[in-house]
Amino acid sequence: MQRFTISLQDELAEQFGTWIAQRGYETRSEAVRDMLRAELERDRQRAAQSLHCVANLSYVYRFGQRELVERLARLQHDHHDVVISTMHMQLDHEHRLETLMLRGATAIVSALADVICAERGVHHGHLNLVSVTEHLSHVHPHHETHHQTHHEGHHESHHQEHRHIHFKPTH
Repeated sequence: MQRFTISLQDELAEQFGTWIAQRGYETRSEAVRDMLRAELERDRQRAAQSLHCVANLSYVYRFGQRELVERLARLQHDHHDVVISTMHMQLDHEHRLETLMLRGATAIVSALADVICAERGVHHGHLNLVSVTEHLSHVHPHHETHHQTHHEGHHESHHQEHRHIHFKPTH
């Protein structure tokens, strides 16, 4: 671990202290580390060094906007390999908040978010993107319940295989 010292003007140090307290950090070091990680992540994303990501896209849209619900559903359907989950809630009679959980190539996730947020009737779109490293898929055997065969009188285990692609956050 490396240590370094920084100097801050009194007013900035007070604002930083308030910011730390509001967010519940125990030390300045923890806060600075999180700020550095966030800024380095933004830099990686701007430089297109992040190949894969997980993301949350949230936006507000007008429920009654002509064919908007159908267009949004079609976009999500067309990207079924990227859209992992959706949730929406009514804000009032005319507006909904929708949240999409996304996973995949950063360029594709970002492009999909841009297209959705550009739809007429969509407001306040925000993409929270986290870079991840994709690990090769592999197979895990999963055991189902043991059962007794009728003829032989012994327990037999049935296996079911599941393929997984693991994602690990980048630091």
